[in-house]
Amino acid sequence: MKRLVLAAAALVALDAHAGDTVRIGSKVISVGDGVGKVVQIAGNPDRTEPVENKYGAKQAERYEYFRDNKTIQITIEQGKVVAIQEIR
Repeated sequence: MKRLVLAAAALVALDAHAGDTVRIGSKVISVGDGVGKVVQIAGNPDRTEPVENKYGAKQAERYEYFRDNKTIQITIEQGKVVAIQEIR
């Protein structure tokens, strides 16, 4: 039973990965980079989503890129990358 739980946890860990960097081609985007660098490296996002605070006000914007059977989400707040997540 313990092995089954560990295996399930490992599969969940492979589905989504949050980190400080993402490689697109031979270039790297990092937390703290400006939105201009993101667009220069990754191009225009395939989809943008507003990120709202608990009161419904727009706090940030999430850029989504669909590449190589995964989704790369880059959250932009005040013109800077604040979070990067890869979802497989």
